[in-house]
Amino acid sequence: MRYRPPVGAMLLLGMLLPLTSCVNSPSLTSIVISPSSMNFGGAGLTAQLTAIGYYSHPNHPAETKDITDQVTWASSAVGCVTVNNTGMITAGENTCSNILVSASAPGFPGLITATMTVNVTQPTTGGTGPTGAGDVSTINIIPSSQSVPAVGDTAQFLAIGTTSSGSTVNLDGLVTWTSSSPQVATIGQTNGLATAVAQGTATITALYTNADGTTAVGTASFTVVAGTAQGFTAISIVPTAQAISASGQSANFVALATNGSTNLSEDVTNAADVVWSSTIPTIATVTSGLATGNGLVTGVSVGTSTIIAQLTNAGGSVLTATATVNVTATAAPEPLLSLSIIPTSITVGNLQDTGNFLAVGTFSQSPYVRDLTNSVTWLSSAPQYFPVITASDASANPGTPAGTVTAFGFGTATIIAEATDPTTGSIQTATASFTCPPPTTPIEPGECYEGSQATGLLATITVYNEGENTTDWQITAPSATGTPDVIHCGPGWTANGGAGGSVCVATYPIDTVTPSGNPGVVLTAQGGAFGGWSYNCTPSDINGNAIAAPGFTAAGPNYCVVSLTETVYDQLTGQDVTISGVDQSVGGIFN
Repeated sequence: MRYRPPVGAMLLLGMLLPLTSCVNSPSLTSIVISPSSMNFGGAGLTAQLTAIGYYSHPNHPAETKDITDQVTWASSAVGCVTVNNTGMITAGENTCSNILVSASAPGFPGLITATMTVNVTQPTTGGTGPTGAGDVSTINIIPSSQSVPAVGDTAQFLAIGTTSSGSTVNLDGLVTWTSSSPQVATIGQTNGLATAVAQGTATITALYTNADGTTAVGTASFTVVAGTAQGFTAISIVPTAQAISASGQSANFVALATNGSTNLSEDVTNAADVVWSSTIPTIATVTSGLATGNGLVTGVSVGTSTIIAQLTNAGGSVLTATATVNVTATAAPEPLLSLSIIPTSITVGNLQDTGNFLAVGTFSQSPYVRDLTNSVTWLSSAPQYFPVITASDASANPGTPAGTVTAFGFGTATIIAEATDPTTGSIQTATASFTCPPPTTPIEPGECYEGSQATGLLATITVYNEGENTTDWQITAPSATGTPDVIHCGPGWTANGGAGGSVCVATYPIDTVTPSGNPGVVLTAQGGAFGGWSYNCTPSDINGNAIAAPGFTAAGPNYCVVSLTETVYDQLTGQDVTISGVDQSVGGIFN
């Protein structure tokens, strides 16, 4: 006999089915738009909105979902603000207030709608930002981090700026892109396309400069998961030309090769895979195939010969570089017989650590050994990471000795000293190495990882004029050792043959103190009507003691103190530390 369920049971089952369906499908009950308001300072500016949906049911846990691409977007005044189906809003050419942008979707008990407000103003004087909408104050790099599997792979970064009016703008083509470690990854200076060079991680930086000189910076990370060793990609000879006497005078050439994995130059003068040759040995010979001492040219007879350095990579590819040696009949002077660098190598353990090399020359007459540190030309094979100071260099740090090298990256650089004979033009060279060890995993003490900067090193102060006086204002400051006017700028500065520019730069130890014993450097402003210091320069008296507001007089002179410290997170210790290397921009308002 066929079973027939009771009618009541069937009715109960029919009632439970809808309830079960409701329990399994929570309903959309509200929407929240982020941000809730936006102010645009010009036409064409954009911003991305996000719609978050809230779902609930009495018998089900509440849920939230990103429904930005599922809602219907609308604007209450499309002549002022438009919005597309992904929630991107764009400012129009009209000035409008309290424009409503809505996001709608079906829910319970019906259509659910949320709104946000937009205000649009149009600049009357053109503004200073990339679209006339005010200065860019912050930059977000999208994405904030990327990873590629192998050397040669590329990835694209985008820079999105936020202006002082709160609006956003695409800074494509307007920022300058840099990589903290080009030996790991390079990046197009204008297009933000990163290319993997070797295994490791590099910090990608986007810099935007506003019309008034202020800057905004954004950072991201780029990781290369795996890399293989590459051969050398280029070779060069230093110097490119020399002049020597035919009476047996000699001079040194140095060969530098660019490593394809690290993008750093290496001294390969004495490498086994480098062969030296002279195109006319009867005019000049060159040593080759020795354990040390290769690249030494000796004059034989009058004429000109080409010196060749040929490097053969392990894969068989060949690189060549050339230099010229001019042999004259002039009798060899009492020459500099040899040049050496003491010590032959320096290794530092922190970014921005420095090391000082000395150049010592051996001569054929008394005094036979002489200190040539301040008279030779110093060169670095990687000046962007390991710059070295030459005494005659106008940009040398005041009071810093020649031969000083600073670590701004990790790896090894070849440091070269060149001594030139003023009569013959012949050049003696010597080399040494400077190393800042690359970080490992885990990071060990003595490695040059980001945040390892030590205290007591150099910080940079940049001074600029914020006001309208373009005729006679000037700012000065002494060095840490009291040398006057190391910092000097402004049209009122007329020493050394001309007026100063609007920007001047000098460097100081991080532990510099004012005459009163407070940390910092005292700047002096004078010339023209003075309207006040910028926010990061504390008004003071001549000794660096802080004074009450307003802290200046229109006639001047006026003084302020700049601090040279910055706090960063130390990856090794897990603590905040105070470091040097800070670019402190300060200025005065001259009316």
